[in-house]
Amino acid sequence: MNKIKQWVDQFDARIDELSNKTWMKYFRITTSVVRNLLLLFALIIALGIVFVGSIGAGYFASLVKEEPLVSKQEMVSTVHNYEETSKLYFAGNQYLGKMRTDLERTEITLNKVSPDLINAVIATEDENFENHDGIVPKAVLRGLFQDISNSDSQTGGSTLTQQLIKNQILTNEVSYERKAKELLLAKRLEKFMTKDEILEAYLNVIPYGRNSTGTNIAGVETAAEGIFNVKAKDLNLAQAAYIAGIPQSPYAYTPYTQSGALKDNKQLKIGINRMKTVLYRMHETDKITTKQYKKALKYNIKKDFREREPRATEKYPYVTTEIEKRATEEMAKILAKKDGIDTNRLDEEARLREKYEILADRELRTKGYKIYSTVDKKMYDAMNNVKTNFSSYGTTLSTQTTDKETGETKTVEAPVQVGAMAIENSTGKIKSFIGGRDYDLENLNHATSSKRQPGSTIKPLLVYGPAIEKGIISAGSALPDVEVTSHGWSTAKPLENYGGATPKGIVSARYALKNSLNLPAVRLYGLNFANKPMNYLDKLGFEYITETDRTTYSAALGGLQVGSTVEENTNAFATFANGGKYVDAYMITKIVDKDGKTIYKHKSKSKKVFSQATSYIINDMLRDVLDSGTGKKANGTLKFNADFAAKTGTTQNYNDVWFMGYNKDISLGVWLGYDMPKTLDYGSGYYGKPSERVNRLWGQLMNSIYDTNPDLATANGDYFSRPSDVVTRSTCSIQGYSCSSDLVNANLSLNTYSPTSILQPFGGNPEALNGPKKESEETNTTGTNDTTGTNGTTGTNGTTDTNGTTSSGTTNSTGTTQTDNGF
Repeated sequence: MNKIKQWVDQFDARIDELSNKTWMKYFRITTSVVRNLLLLFALIIALGIVFVGSIGAGYFASLVKEEPLVSKQEMVSTVHNYEETSKLYFAGNQYLGKMRTDLERTEITLNKVSPDLINAVIATEDENFENHDGIVPKAVLRGLFQDISNSDSQTGGSTLTQQLIKNQILTNEVSYERKAKELLLAKRLEKFMTKDEILEAYLNVIPYGRNSTGTNIAGVETAAEGIFNVKAKDLNLAQAAYIAGIPQSPYAYTPYTQSGALKDNKQLKIGINRMKTVLYRMHETDKITTKQYKKALKYNIKKDFREREPRATEKYPYVTTEIEKRATEEMAKILAKKDGIDTNRLDEEARLREKYEILADRELRTKGYKIYSTVDKKMYDAMNNVKTNFSSYGTTLSTQTTDKETGETKTVEAPVQVGAMAIENSTGKIKSFIGGRDYDLENLNHATSSKRQPGSTIKPLLVYGPAIEKGIISAGSALPDVEVTSHGWSTAKPLENYGGATPKGIVSARYALKNSLNLPAVRLYGLNFANKPMNYLDKLGFEYITETDRTTYSAALGGLQVGSTVEENTNAFATFANGGKYVDAYMITKIVDKDGKTIYKHKSKSKKVFSQATSYIINDMLRDVLDSGTGKKANGTLKFNADFAAKTGTTQNYNDVWFMGYNKDISLGVWLGYDMPKTLDYGSGYYGKPSERVNRLWGQLMNSIYDTNPDLATANGDYFSRPSDVVTRSTCSIQGYSCSSDLVNANLSLNTYSPTSILQPFGGNPEALNGPKKESEETNTTGTNDTTGTNGTTGTNGTTDTNGTTSSGTTNSTGTTQTDNGF
């Protein structure tokens, strides 16, 4: 106002000077009018400015009146609350990749950022950053004028502080209200944080397009690594300028497509031209010298762009998914515990578990944790290489599926699937696994999540182990290999040995287990049924046992309602290797937060399930499976020697085939089958019997483990240690029948049965214990003056089997090796 008055006074003085001129007398009246009009015009302008300013101030106040007045602590905390992607690691701290997320970010401090990048950002985004107090008024007015006039030229007016407010506290909404709040909060933030703190937060927050995997990224450290494969502190001038130019239009200037592939030269030129603009601004603001400017302009930035790389979920989808799943489970417990909730409730209450798993998933994907696993990368690669190259899975079928969204029916491939699990026995570490043939085709993890009937692999765990533990039998005990026609089976459909193998009458427990005979297994299970042997599966980590499973005898053959996973089954067999101690398998070793604090660390715990004596006797019996039983082909595939024990398993119609093998240090379990259970017998003429295929696959996988860790594969040459209470002595199980010499637990008194009681609860003719009679002998009668000799019972026909049992005219050769019966 004063300036206007001074200008009017000067104008009056000039008019007075001119008024003395003769020619001016004709204009005196006119000049007087003009003078008054000018004064009036100046007054109107001044009042207009005050009026508009008052309206603007009032309008600004109305826009921000409902904005809450937050404290310094709240505001600073909100600004620093940005997502940081968690990282995953193989065993030995070997980097695997980032967790799956929509946005990758790695937090960094300002002292770890290249000075060139800092200068490039300031020169490009906010050259007055060091001097303003959060906003630049002339820039705000320029932006307002451009908006009101709908100008094609939009130069922008946001400082770094305003951009930080927009990204962290407000939204990208285009409105005067949001802009007013942004201005107000920017000025407040400048009072609460130093310039360096604001700049550091900005560099961690701003989006930078995509990296070489096609993932959306934010923050300069993620950009430097994802685009140039260097740390932010090691960026050269051209690289720094390129990154600094991206935020203006992240997806136009990023060098990568959505898939992570490099853009074509025409598209790359857009980002390179933007880099040159940044360099020009750096030169204009004296951030770089002319020499540096010219050199950077000539720099070939294209050669520094990273080539496309698969995401962790592309290269290691099963590992990534499984680590994330297990880490989420552990984090859910941590968060629940913080809230004062008993973590046992998560196992019992589905909704509560779901709530905390959602919170845990969000926590892990946004807070920059480091998650370390037990998975050995070399072993995993080697095993999965065998999986890929194995040529004898069987016939790939076709199946019809209906798209839930479109309702269209499609024909898709249904190959034979595979699941495998390798566990370090003493610690429970999951060293490696095979989740399936093709994650894109079927993302179900067949090693950890698929539940299938375990077939005869259940026999050592549920039948023979518990029976030996209770003193029902030992390795050399005689068992009835006699047909069963009750308790779920009938005369029309009796229980038989697989393939209809003729019952032998009496066989040793060792022989029955080696050849996986069904009849002795079910009858032994019946003898021990009152002791609730299913409780052993509970202790061995089988999670899906139903009440029906606890009441049916078919469980002895693996006929479980839900079934088990490969992990559960393998983990259970490792118990025998551990001398009867069960160690729960695990994959997550520790979780570390972004400040380096370990918030979770696994502690292996063991619990006794079987005695050392029982475990050794089972181990010794299962050695025979590889030597002369149903696992001979696997043994023949091995290219090294070790003290292995094993058990095979096959379910009805060859729908599933299993092979569980272990030595003192490592257990390897393998399963084959179709996702929708169908017989694997398709193509047996070409691929071989299903049981033979799984034998070969187990052998090849164990060879791959040997190639990567020979000490583990061979247990360093150690053998299963025989406890002092396991002795070799004569066992007489059935009164009136022969005794045999084999391993027994010296601390137990073994049960002795009469021919009638040994057949309970299924019953049957005791004479069936003598085995099938030859047609010419059917009219013969058994002598009544049998006498028991030191090696067995001598009948009238004086025929003695290889176990020392003398029967009436029938020779039972329990040393004869059956062909693989599939169980």
